[in-house]
Amino acid sequence: MAVNPHDIPNGYSIEKHKALSSTIVEPNDIEGQLRNTELKVMTCHETERSHCVGWLYNQLGSGNNIALRIAMMSYENAGDIEVFGEQHKCFQETLR
Repeated sequence: MAVNPHDIPNGYSIEKHKALSSTIVEPNDIEGQLRNTELKVMTCHETERSHCVGWLYNQLGSGNNIALRIAMMSYENAGDIEVFGEQHKCFQETLR
């Protein structure tokens, strides 16, 4: 479910939120993805010990994050990721 960033536990920082854009790849920029293979991830808003499920769902799906797809190949249950409720369609939607 899409989360209002101001409801994130332990405070909210617009600067940190904007910096998360570095974890998003453009799905149609295959050449750019191949040039920059460093995997940057978005952590969960509830715990720092896991990736954001909404981010995983987007970047493994319509985001077409090649570096993430390669990294996830070693996880048997990567295809079992589920999200509940409506998700933001793009990162820009999270910056109200």
